[in-house]
Amino acid sequence: MPSRLYRRTSARARLATERAFHAAERFLHIEAVSGLVLLAAAAIALIWANSPYAQSYHDLWHTPLSFGLGGFTVSQSLHFWVNDALMTVFFLVVGMEIRREIHEGALSRLRAAVLPMAAAVGGVAVPALIYVSLNSAPGQIEGWAVPTATDIAFAVGVLAILGRSIPSNLRVFLLALAIIDDIAAILIIALFYSGGIDPAGLLVGLAGIVMVVALQLAGIGSAWAYIVPGAVLWIGLLQAGAHPTLAGVMLGMLTPVVPGRGREPALHAAERALDDIRGKAARSADAASLLPALRRLAIAQREMTPPVTRVQMVLHPWVAYGVMPIFALANAGVSLDGVDFGRADAFAVTAGVVVALVIGKPLGVVAASWLVVRAGWGSLPPGVSWAGVLLVGLLAGIGFTMSIFIATLAFADPALLGAAKLGVLIASLAAAGLGLAFGLRLTRRARALAPSPS
Repeated sequence: MPSRLYRRTSARARLATERAFHAAERFLHIEAVSGLVLLAAAAIALIWANSPYAQSYHDLWHTPLSFGLGGFTVSQSLHFWVNDALMTVFFLVVGMEIRREIHEGALSRLRAAVLPMAAAVGGVAVPALIYVSLNSAPGQIEGWAVPTATDIAFAVGVLAILGRSIPSNLRVFLLALAIIDDIAAILIIALFYSGGIDPAGLLVGLAGIVMVVALQLAGIGSAWAYIVPGAVLWIGLLQAGAHPTLAGVMLGMLTPVVPGRGREPALHAAERALDDIRGKAARSADAASLLPALRRLAIAQREMTPPVTRVQMVLHPWVAYGVMPIFALANAGVSLDGVDFGRADAFAVTAGVVVALVIGKPLGVVAASWLVVRAGWGSLPPGVSWAGVLLVGLLAGIGFTMSIFIATLAFADPALLGAAKLGVLIASLAAAGLGLAFGLRLTRRARALAPSPS
């Protein structure tokens, strides 16, 4: 009787645990939740940097952190490791998203990709022009790329809050636009915010790429095997003078988009492993004899999913709830005492970023989309109206993560960097608020026009 009660209790506990883990996994993949976590991290940083404990905030991120192996030692501030190393993981996920969209998503067909490509170009060019028109002086103009970026997590998160009344094609359009926007931001970082190129560093980076390709040709599917080649590529880009986070983009773009091809199809390998397990279990074989078949089954299960999908799914919660909030905590702490709007250049930088993101982004997205449709080069996706395109344009004004990242590369003057960050925070909140308000109006109109159930 006690053993039966124990088995029933144990089974119920396992079922409850499985349900809790499943619910937690679903929760971690909700864009709106990750956006709220990111916003909370930024708010904590802003409050901390303007509290009586502000010095501890700055001391924390300037704390030296050293890594060494033998006689080789690297010592940099914690802020460097967050912005230049940890953010490489974020860019790895971005690179894989780009790779997937080009292979099978909204960017895989030219006709479907024309509209979001044009909208993204307009959403980059118009904000840049607006910023430059307000900040043409040396020292200020370097921030022209700050308002050109879109934060995918925040933008998609706000769209998710609006619920199912928003057409699915509108979400696809926003995703495609944001990904193309990321491509533009990556190219801008590579071309305009990297130092002088050192050929020796490029050779080291090339060695890392060769190692990655060699592992892929050898059929190595474990992500752990690519850490060392990835580190070699990162060190090479850092030594070359390019921004090292670009290593993440390169690795993401190199990630295969089709399942691995072993000596036999993964499904067949899984079936053979299962047959082996069944046979040994029927003969009451000891547990140790099952290990080789279980190992083959695990490998076959892994190889059934394309690496670009598998790795992205594993990394998504770590990036959304770890990398990005830590980045926000390290970079959103703008000391308002340090932003002197008595300086004309600081005020101009903040105003330029705000106007460019809040007004320039939707203006560029809508204008470029209208021109493409008017010229007959593309058409609005089914179910997407011009009001929906305006909503996408408003949400594209949420720059946040990428805009702050570019600001840290653009400005050497702490006062102008603080002014730019403050402009990004104000603009992102304003764009999110305007997008949410306009989106709620659209959803109410859609519900009012929807036929009532008979």
